[in-house]
Amino acid sequence: MSNAAPTPHPHAAPFPAQERLAAGAQYINGRLRPGTSGRTHSVIDPATGDAVYTYELAGTQDVDDAVAAAKAAFPGWAGATPGERSDALHRFAAVLAERAEEFAQAESLQCGKPIKLTREFDVPGTVDNTAFFAGAARHLQGQSAGEYSGDHTSYVRREPIGVVGSIAPWNYPLQMAAWKVLPAIAAGNTIVLKPAELTPLTSLLFAEAATAAGIPDGVVNVVTGTGKEAGEHLVGHPDVAMTSFTGSTAVGKRVAEVATATVKRLHLELGGKAPFVVFDDADLEAAANGAVAGSLINTGQDCTAATRAYVQRPLYDAFVERTKQLMETVRLGDPFAPDTDLGPLISHAQRDRVAGFVERARGYARIVTGGEAPKNDGAYFQPTLIADAAQDSEVVQSEIFGPVLVVLPFDTDDEGLALANDTPYGLAASAWTRDVFRANRATREIKAGCVWVNDHIPIISEMPHGGYKASGFGKDMSAYSFEEYTQVKHVMYDNTAVAAKDWHRTIFGDR
Repeated sequence: MSNAAPTPHPHAAPFPAQERLAAGAQYINGRLRPGTSGRTHSVIDPATGDAVYTYELAGTQDVDDAVAAAKAAFPGWAGATPGERSDALHRFAAVLAERAEEFAQAESLQCGKPIKLTREFDVPGTVDNTAFFAGAARHLQGQSAGEYSGDHTSYVRREPIGVVGSIAPWNYPLQMAAWKVLPAIAAGNTIVLKPAELTPLTSLLFAEAATAAGIPDGVVNVVTGTGKEAGEHLVGHPDVAMTSFTGSTAVGKRVAEVATATVKRLHLELGGKAPFVVFDDADLEAAANGAVAGSLINTGQDCTAATRAYVQRPLYDAFVERTKQLMETVRLGDPFAPDTDLGPLISHAQRDRVAGFVERARGYARIVTGGEAPKNDGAYFQPTLIADAAQDSEVVQSEIFGPVLVVLPFDTDDEGLALANDTPYGLAASAWTRDVFRANRATREIKAGCVWVNDHIPIISEMPHGGYKASGFGKDMSAYSFEEYTQVKHVMYDNTAVAAKDWHRTIFGDR
């Protein structure tokens, strides 16, 4: 692992953000435009500390305009047939695939992600999500008709909610834009998306691609502003029927507070502190490889990342040593270099936050490897392995959101599973064992929205993603996401043609 400062982007011409998005960082009613807040913000390349895009932030007027555009577009889009929406989403997937390299470069530039991650994970995953929802748009069905009372025929309609106001985080800007936009519009809703002001580039490109695919103006809108101004105004807007938010649990509580005032539908995907439970019969090499990959993906800025490894005592020392060895092979470097494994954190502030957790841990735990910020201009931090921390310590209980893995031993299976559940979070987890009974028990008893067995991190479009406990509620991806973005309506027809129904006697008469 090199601590030397990487040469700034010698391997590819970074995405020319200022030129490409010169018209502004608000996408309203099918076009880019500047914000109206009177304040500017700069997107910073975290690998170099350089400003790569300066734009005018959204004000409340921009939010109002975007919601109005979405509201005006809703009747036509909701009235389109499932086949018409499906065709538009298939075209959308094709446009995204054609523009894949532009998306990959823009995502790497604004986030510091290694280009191999954006090319092989973020962008293909988004194209696949879009293709999935193109097909799923044709399968928004309610319950078949039935005569449940004997005198009536009932059926269930599944209908779009209206205008959705969504807020996405900075760690996976493109994928989170897709996770918010796609189920919403496939179900017939229109949407206003607020990306993080740190990382708006690919959300704007995503909205442009929707328009290029023939999705009508106003169906997909983007407002780029601060959470306090643009975000809260969007969540509290009376014409927004639903809010979907991905981010920290602390901010999620504020979103819920604002949304409650207007009694709107709410979907929250919040923080995580995923346990990685290694039983004593596990494949040690597989578990160590999985722990390194699962804890370091996206520089650890992933709410499903492996953060707490619980290893049964017979394997504990060997696991710590092998994980250390593997971590020390990870290459920090220029995100645009094809051999870079780990890029910088999103910002210097985030790097300093991670460094603070590690520095405090030195007083009560053992830093096995890493634990330092390389001396360069980027927001880099070494892959870090911590051992001998107590279960109630800060690094075990708090979401660090950086390239840090904490390893703790356990003795009995009961203890390992209890420790896995011993946080407020419940987004993701994994269990490592060759024993099918142990695996089944772990998947039953671990309280998390996703439990992997002998792997950690893979997601697929067909399966849902969402949490338990303080990790939120509701599902992204898969057909299950339509439960968040649709209203269920019961329709009942009288089959008797009788004017005086038998039940009327409860109101009048002695029939």
